[in-house]
Amino acid sequence: MRFISHLDLMRVFSRAARRAELPLFISKGFSPHPKISIKRALKLGIESDNEEAEIILTKIMPLDEFCRRMNEQLPEGIRVWLNC
Repeated sequence: MRFISHLDLMRVFSRAARRAELPLFISKGFSPHPKISIKRALKLGIESDNEEAEIILTKIMPLDEFCRRMNEQLPEGIRVWLNC
């Protein structure tokens, strides 16, 4: 997965969250999209084991359920981990 661009990674998370039927917060305006942000945009070809992302939901959900549902939908090589 090291050759996936930042924008493609954002699309992967967005699609996985929709398929997992998470209660996503959708932005308002002309081009609505889920509120997802990744703290650092990595250059193409750079690997990382621990990146921080933020996904805004409309309802409170247990963290273990969130992780399970996301990981079921994410492709091989990308996993959601909790550091609480």
